[in-house]
Amino acid sequence: MSSGNDDGVLFETKEAKGQLARHAFMATVLINILFIWFYRAANIPAADDGGPRWCWIGMFAAEIWFGFYWVITQSGRWRIVHNHVFKHKLLHRYGDDLPSVDIFVCTADPTMEPPVMVINTVLSAMAYNYPPEKLNVYLSDDGGSEFTFYALIEAADFSKLWIPFCKKFDVEPRSPKAFFGGNCPVNDEEYGREWLSMKELYSEMRSRIESAMEMGRVPKGIRDQYAGFSEWNSEFTKKNHQSVVKIVVDGRDKNEVDADGCRLPTLVYMAREKRLHQPHNFKAGAMNALIRVSSVISNSPLILNVDCDMYPNNPDAIYEILCFFKDEVRGHQISYVQFPQAFDNITPNDLYDNALPVIHKVELPAIGGYGSALYCGTGCFHRREGLCGRKFSRDFKLLLSNTHKNTLISVTELEEAAKALADCNYENGTNWGREMGLIYGIAAEDVVTGLTVQCRGWKSVYYAPQKKGFLGVAPMTLDQALIQYTRWSGGLFQIFCSKYCPFIYGHGKIKFLAQMGYSMYLLWAPNSLPTLYYVTIPSICLLKGITLFPQVTSPWLIPFAYVFIAKTVYSMVEAYMSDCTLLSWWNAQRMWVIRRTTSFLFGFVDAVMKQLGLSETSFVITTKVTDSDSRKRYEQEVIEFGCSTFTSIIFTSAMLNLFALTGGLLLFVTEGAEALAKLAPQIVLCGLLVAINIPVYKAALNRNDKVCLPVSIVLKSIILASLAFLLPVF
Repeated sequence: MSSGNDDGVLFETKEAKGQLARHAFMATVLINILFIWFYRAANIPAADDGGPRWCWIGMFAAEIWFGFYWVITQSGRWRIVHNHVFKHKLLHRYGDDLPSVDIFVCTADPTMEPPVMVINTVLSAMAYNYPPEKLNVYLSDDGGSEFTFYALIEAADFSKLWIPFCKKFDVEPRSPKAFFGGNCPVNDEEYGREWLSMKELYSEMRSRIESAMEMGRVPKGIRDQYAGFSEWNSEFTKKNHQSVVKIVVDGRDKNEVDADGCRLPTLVYMAREKRLHQPHNFKAGAMNALIRVSSVISNSPLILNVDCDMYPNNPDAIYEILCFFKDEVRGHQISYVQFPQAFDNITPNDLYDNALPVIHKVELPAIGGYGSALYCGTGCFHRREGLCGRKFSRDFKLLLSNTHKNTLISVTELEEAAKALADCNYENGTNWGREMGLIYGIAAEDVVTGLTVQCRGWKSVYYAPQKKGFLGVAPMTLDQALIQYTRWSGGLFQIFCSKYCPFIYGHGKIKFLAQMGYSMYLLWAPNSLPTLYYVTIPSICLLKGITLFPQVTSPWLIPFAYVFIAKTVYSMVEAYMSDCTLLSWWNAQRMWVIRRTTSFLFGFVDAVMKQLGLSETSFVITTKVTDSDSRKRYEQEVIEFGCSTFTSIIFTSAMLNLFALTGGLLLFVTEGAEALAKLAPQIVLCGLLVAINIPVYKAALNRNDKVCLPVSIVLKSIILASLAFLLPVF
């Protein structure tokens, strides 16, 4: 731990309060988990007594997994730390002697990630409070769209007015769409005039871009004015085209200035080469191409990568992260600084648990405390050397030094040199994707890349300032949210099953608690199997009058009750400490059950199929486009169910538990207190699952709403739930 008064120290790390209390609580839960295991092992029904032997063994296996996974998750609570920076000390010590920064913005599809959204991220990056001659913004367009290139040209022109406006009035946020989303925030005549003027200019630019998309062509006048459009000829397709690198704003040119005569940041468009039968490795391939292309244009020692839907929200973020990299005590060890993912469209009660407050405020800070903060793929500042495969050595202290842009060759020559580095054959026979750049072959390329960087001796930092560094767009329908988690969980489990498993690859290289911390997320997918078992088998047994838990009068019910109540109360406390409402906590419980029984299940199957060589790694883009009706329902916190396999599983499980609860209550009515004593734990479990699924039942009954469940899914799910009770139990 560092003190803010130490010379050369630009940041400090503080432990969260209550560490001893957390450890004591963990010990009590662990003891009761061991009692549960002992009870299960000591009371397995005999094979010939007619009891539910295999159901019991299945419950035992599920509870062993839950206990094991709970132990794993405590690594994210053992030592929670928070980092604080001393920006004033940085500026006092270094002044303008600060390094340049390359900012990578990645987009992949102009339909699912509209160019207007992309350029809002680009404009907010160009408007950082940082010397513009030291900022270089690169846009990777894996969709290879001339409309995205056109939008970037429009953004370059708009930036000449937008950047001076932001700095004159200290505008926040610096994404035009987010900033102009409301009324003029200041009652000042001069400011009001300029605000209205800028809003009008932004609206006009947006209209031109959207009109070009609707018409399916870029205006002829623009095409004639910019020679770069000649790249998009009749043979150019999204999946088959040559590399395109265009320097839209040349930051080396002193004539490239904004309306106030100040230099503009460098702005570069890149669409790497793609060929039909050549693997392109998705986002990892795009990032690696950006690393190489930027090395010949600006070669900044720091790289920020940000998704096209996550605009920079804190104008001073670069100064803040430099406090980590320029710290004279620990800065030389740090390879990257990760900001939390945050969103500007979270509903008051976080309908789909998009914010993940406990993960971002408890678990990830704790893992970062072991020097192994996870790389989450966006909102991350990297040291170029660490990202490019360099191993950390204790024999040297590499403090960031400034670099100078290549001023010896022309723009055309720079573009041609960069194109060769974006060629799809460039990596053949090299270590790119293995020891250099982002790792290939795994869908969760960001997390595995962070792990490999740490295993080369580097440290990483998780930094969650009060002012959010980046804000994005959260999924606004249930299907969108579940598709995202399917990709995440499958990719993460793929890491665990590969040579990069933290307990193998990280052995002796990162701390054991960090290995456990990684596994909290890498094991999301297999959580689906015991969860599915727990939400189905006890319900089926309840309807048949078969008990799977200790009776109410048995002292063995105490450890079950304690673990359930203690974990529930503790999760509520964590949620409260993470600024959640009670309803948002309840929504999170629903979403974790839904994720585990749908997204994680499909992610598990997908990862196993890839491991067996039966399918290839894929990358599914989550659409950022939502119609106005869906947006309105989301803002009203109405769950929107789609016509998908996800919905069928959700409703079948909901009906199964509703039938079981009804049957269990009927048994109580017909058989009295004796049935209640035997089946009370299962009735409580089914009751909780029914309560969680109330929005599902509403969607099935509300036949006049557009978000109602289709009749076909309702009927199919009811039939499947009914048939489940005909299954024999052993």
